[in-house]
Amino acid sequence: MNFSAVRIITADINRLVDFYGQITGLPVTRFTDDFAEIRTPLATLAIGSIRTLAFFGGNDVASAANNRSVIIEFRLDDVDDAYQRLTGFLADRVVQKPTTMPWGNRSLLMRDPDGNLVNFFTPLTQEALERFSE
Repeated sequence: MNFSAVRIITADINRLVDFYGQITGLPVTRFTDDFAEIRTPLATLAIGSIRTLAFFGGNDVASAANNRSVIIEFRLDDVDDAYQRLTGFLADRVVQKPTTMPWGNRSLLMRDPDGNLVNFFTPLTQEALERFSE
């Protein structure tokens, strides 16, 4: 089995698509007005409008802008460079400026427009680098 994707359900798909396109610098593929994807070599970030919930059993299946337990993470070559590049764009969305964590990653934590936590990180220590070389 391979992990494939994470999907965010939102009431404002255009706002989230614009945000993730800007912070990642990756192309966003819009399949419909209600569904888009950002693909990376390892996984996909999917963004769906609340209208897509009808295909999964109705509006009670998920709740937009209500996440308080998941952090969406992106590994970068240089998190400090990304922070410098995005400082003006992120403004008050930064939760934690680049900080070296006890497990060896340098991490920038922010919130997307729906309040979801997003972590940009760069492995720094030899142990952290080895975790991601497999």
